[in-house]
Amino acid sequence: MGQIERKHLSRRRFLRGASGVIAFPTIISATALGAGGKPAASERIVMGTIGFGGRGSHVMPAFMREDDVQMVAICDVKGNRRKLAKETVNRHYGNTDCDAYIDLRELLARDDIDAVLIATGDYWHSAAACLTARAGKDMYCEKPMSVTITEGRALADTMKRYRRIFQCGTQRRNVRQFMFAADLVHKGLLGELKAVHAEKAPKWHDTYETILPAEPELPREVLDWDMWLGPAAWRPYNSQYVSRQFWGGHLDFAGGSYTEWGSHTVDLCQWAAKKDDTSPVIYHLVGKDVEAYYDDGLKLVLRGDIGQGSCGVRFEGTEGWIEVDDSGHVEVRPLSLQSKRKLGKGYPVDDHVRDFLSSFKSRRQPSAPAEGAHRSITACHAANICRRLGRTVKWDPAKEEFIGDEQANRMASRAYRQPWRL
Repeated sequence: MGQIERKHLSRRRFLRGASGVIAFPTIISATALGAGGKPAASERIVMGTIGFGGRGSHVMPAFMREDDVQMVAICDVKGNRRKLAKETVNRHYGNTDCDAYIDLRELLARDDIDAVLIATGDYWHSAAACLTARAGKDMYCEKPMSVTITEGRALADTMKRYRRIFQCGTQRRNVRQFMFAADLVHKGLLGELKAVHAEKAPKWHDTYETILPAEPELPREVLDWDMWLGPAAWRPYNSQYVSRQFWGGHLDFAGGSYTEWGSHTVDLCQWAAKKDDTSPVIYHLVGKDVEAYYDDGLKLVLRGDIGQGSCGVRFEGTEGWIEVDDSGHVEVRPLSLQSKRKLGKGYPVDDHVRDFLSSFKSRRQPSAPAEGAHRSITACHAANICRRLGRTVKWDPAKEEFIGDEQANRMASRAYRQPWRL
């Protein structure tokens, strides 16, 4: 059928034009009809990708592995990534149909795109997600969903207002060993839950606000610096900014180790504890770590190494405990609980992607919805604020503000650079 992003009859276009005369081609390709077990073009979810860095280069191919997805457009402010992303899509489909954009608003303006993968830098996630919702599209958005608490609340509210499906890229909610651990808690097999432990990333332990000296800007086709900055505060161009090893700890763009892995591990703790609608109410510094408590007394510990691999979590109850991580390591007491574990196959991103696509079709909430993602990253942001202030902070999860703490509340938000808004 040629270039699918411009020529296919989408379900929306069919419905809009149903009262008129539709001329069908004399010959309809087998691919369009869904031969070979693939869904027909009219039944596929047409997608675009915004950002093709580390996560985008992993997650976009996972979407394209799904037969009911057609990736038709990509967007990246870096020329080399834009070229690579376009080539990746075209090579997968064996054509030259993929369009490439520098400005995400051009991709979002296309009415043939149903859903979007957002895999930009952290500081772009909330703004890009809100723009996507207002454009009438669903989204799979990489974590962390925000770099401040108020951004996360705005994002979650926007998803409700526009009734969009939002899947946060906290894919461990669809990874077998983590699902097993949470299931033990949910079924009460560890007894009453008393403490949950979340590992923080080994990189970017400290956050900083360094302003680097100006360097000559690159041509827009190589790097659109203004678009790279997006809603972040204006800074003169310096090549060091665009390295994730630098911006990952810079407070203009990210939240360091607490949001890098905490967006996964704290999220898993909240999920296991069934706290997707709240966050801890008090945060204490204990050495270099942070301990927090929920209003029912459950303790959350953000600390260093847990288990044998990355993103480890530990759940402790009155009758047992379990510790799991990315390596597949599972240690559980009592040992008899190992028999409850069901082994599964499949790359975790694929499972999380499939969960999003199923939600797109059914309109049910996915496994990592906006409200849950907001509440877990709020705990990470509050822990960061506790650490930066060097003292205890108290949080009201109903009003979503720090109690009697003007200094902490100022750190819960940031100004957006025009013309960007939430």
